[in-house]
Amino acid sequence: MTILDGSIRLTAQLTLPVHQTVPCPLVIIIHGFTGYKEERHILAVAEALEETGCATLRVDMYGHGESEGRFHDHNLFNWLNNAMAVVDYAKSLHFVSDIYLCGHSQGGMITMLAGAMEADRIAGLLPLSPAWMIPEDARNGMLLGRIFDPEHIPPQLTIDETRTLSGNYLRVAQTIHVEDAIRRYQGPVLIVHGEEDETVPVAYAKKAHELYAQSDLVLIPGDTHCYDHHLDQVTDAVRAWMRRQLAAAQ
Repeated sequence: MTILDGSIRLTAQLTLPVHQTVPCPLVIIIHGFTGYKEERHILAVAEALEETGCATLRVDMYGHGESEGRFHDHNLFNWLNNAMAVVDYAKSLHFVSDIYLCGHSQGGMITMLAGAMEADRIAGLLPLSPAWMIPEDARNGMLLGRIFDPEHIPPQLTIDETRTLSGNYLRVAQTIHVEDAIRRYQGPVLIVHGEEDETVPVAYAKKAHELYAQSDLVLIPGDTHCYDHHLDQVTDAVRAWMRRQLAAAQ
């Protein structure tokens, strides 16, 4: 299916819960930097949520997966616009009772930012391994181990053998302060993070847990950024948390 964000076409997959009931909650799931909606951990989390009675809406963000745009040109502002367009679409679905936001890595940070912007429309947040250090790192001249002069942004940054990223990504990131968004959101939050995350230090998950008004933090011992070893513990945590939210709402 396609969701429009202005003139940009975003590809998405809507899946109804295992035991279909109407109305039902819907969880928007956002992948991470270089990711897409069909990744192993994204699919596993979606299936766990569907088992609780939630519909899921997995989205390929701007410049990723099957959606329009180039990876080179994506930045946090156009991803935030994408997220708000997807929330608008979810609100238009007649069978949706409540909307939750879930995201992994950069998608986790977008979940945190969009949750604050859409606080009146979002019932809860599920940031998974949220990479909310990106803006702080950009202000300090670093992105994913790449070093640059933060006062003189390069035209582009090489990410790997096949990808480059526009310097505008860095310019946008430098203006964002995730702490403000965290403090603004007052609803329930589940943070899941691998204790051996090689990309996002686990200290950021612990700090977010301290700053949120009401949050649960689940640390996965010995696991990585994409939960290569104990994905079942991630899905167990997501499933249990969502069941508690749905029970509390009855």
